[in-house]
Amino acid sequence: MKQLSAPELAAWLADEAREKPLLLDVREPWEYERCRIEGSEFVPMQAVPQQMSTLGRARDVVCICHHGGRSMHVAMFLERHGFASVFNLTGGLDAWARQVDTAMPTY
Repeated sequence: MKQLSAPELAAWLADEAREKPLLLDVREPWEYERCRIEGSEFVPMQAVPQQMSTLGRARDVVCICHHGGRSMHVAMFLERHGFASVFNLTGGLDAWARQVDTAMPTY
């Protein structure tokens, strides 16, 4: 599992020449309703084992949560189950809101 900063993820998403990663948001439903990165896929942390087969093991996956702790656990879990390219968004959506999208609500 690799760590990815909010500015690094923003640059990746803006790069038209690079294939977009799966943005896997593993927060709770109320958190996802409050704010999210456009295009992210919502799979609560507890549902990841059941949804794993739908995610695509060969695709780049960026795991996202509020501050980066839950997503780090999910990223490690996915790696242990054969996912080839997994990243954790360091600082989570809180870092994204403070460093990339300052209009995003924080909580």
